[in-house]
Amino acid sequence: MGTGSKVEMVIAICAVVTSAIAVFIAWDQGRVMRAQQHGSVFPVLQADGYVSSDLEERLMGVKFRNSGVGPALIESVDMLENGERVGDLISYRDALPDGYNLSWTSMVGRAIAPGEEIDALRISWPADAISPAEHARTATEWGDLAIRICYCSVFKRCWEVDGLAQNSPARRVKACKRSERDIFADLSPVAQASDETNPELE
Repeated sequence: MGTGSKVEMVIAICAVVTSAIAVFIAWDQGRVMRAQQHGSVFPVLQADGYVSSDLEERLMGVKFRNSGVGPALIESVDMLENGERVGDLISYRDALPDGYNLSWTSMVGRAIAPGEEIDALRISWPADAISPAEHARTATEWGDLAIRICYCSVFKRCWEVDGLAQNSPARRVKACKRSERDIFADLSPVAQASDETNPELE
């Protein structure tokens, strides 16, 4: 092999190595950019119960809050008791002391913006309609429940998180299965009446 051929081979090898390095750099930059994109829309969803009382009103309920930097797209919300899924909250609602007002917000399919807080469930009584002891007992009964939420970012990265009685860090999951029903919306008398006239929905 002549000197010229050796030089050409060295040049060719250098060109291949340079191309490989360029490809690696481009791939690494793409990976970093994707990570930055995901980080810039990373949702952190929390669900907390609350109990409060003042001279006029006694309250209890559930709040959802997104403490992240991107919208949280809620796909499913399940209530758990002793680790087992609760089909609905009707029995809990029916056991409430008389005189309550109940409001709810449908959460399945909702997008919660960064910093946004939503009252998913709010139960209130006039202060003279329920004693402090009865209010505390009712809150304790509802306090046995845990909530499990599956939510995703706009890039379809998904997490599952437990709240209320069992607060825990969010866990990455491959995907969320959309709930067919909303456990808070099912508390509506209209929804219950619909179930009674359409038993196949149960």
